[in-house]
Amino acid sequence: MALLNMWSVGHFCQWFVVGRFIITNWYLFLILSIGWELLELVLPYEFAKETWDNKIADIIVNCCGFYLGILFNQDSNST
Repeated sequence: MALLNMWSVGHFCQWFVVGRFIITNWYLFLILSIGWELLELVLPYEFAKETWDNKIADIIVNCCGFYLGILFNQDSNST
């Protein structure tokens, strides 16, 4: 399984929207992001079967999306 896949695009878009419109708290973001990846360990569904490398890549992609969402949020607030 590749480190970046279509799920990665979904993760990025999801967290971009969250950072842009919903929350800007990094602590809450990290709890939700890492918590979801840990929850996937016990979910019995096929999409949740990933390697640790992929889970770490997901968290990095989540951080990138959230960070850019916050940047766009700040840009819109400054105009």
